Amino acid sequence: MSRICPSHKEDLFRFAQDGFQMTIAHDLKQKAQRGPHIALECSLASEVTAISPFVDKLMLLLRNCGCVPEGVGDVEIALREALANAIIHGNHEDRRKHVHVTCRCEPDEVSIEVKDEGKGFDINSVPDLTAPQNIGSIHGRGIHVMKAVMDEVRFEEGGTVVHMRKRNVI
Repeated sequence: MSRICPSHKEDLFRFAQDGFQMTIAHDLKQKAQRGPHIALECSLASEVTAISPFVDKLMLLLRNCGCVPEGVGDVEIALREALANAIIHGNHEDRRKHVHVTCRCEPDEVSIEVKDEGKGFDINSVPDLTAPQNIGSIHGRGIHVMKAVMDEVRFEEGGTVVHMRKRNVI
């Protein structure tokens, strides 16, 4: 059973609720030719309690639009980890700072960018959790999970931006 994505009604709409804002662009012409194509820009306050409501709403939208199949949790898991890292480690839970999320849904992949307003970090200083000496390490687990469930994870702008991509999710 297919569901109609709310963005099918308009090419662009803005959504603001529960402390986050979302702008969605939807290319109806491309959908008819190749499948769903959606671009989202969102921001949320740096509060850990904002993660679940935000991810739940975004994943519902992505599933309703046909971008992520029901029962596939990789994108959701990686998004939760990236947001937790941005809010806790990047913005240090400073409510004056925001986390910015960009999500693109194409017929053959979903890509997500999470950007915090922190100082960044050196990705090379994150321990390799598969090395025997780091098995008990408490640092770097979120990054390890993101890399395990997504096809591509890369950090830019000194570690303040993480790009993640999952291919063939549709």
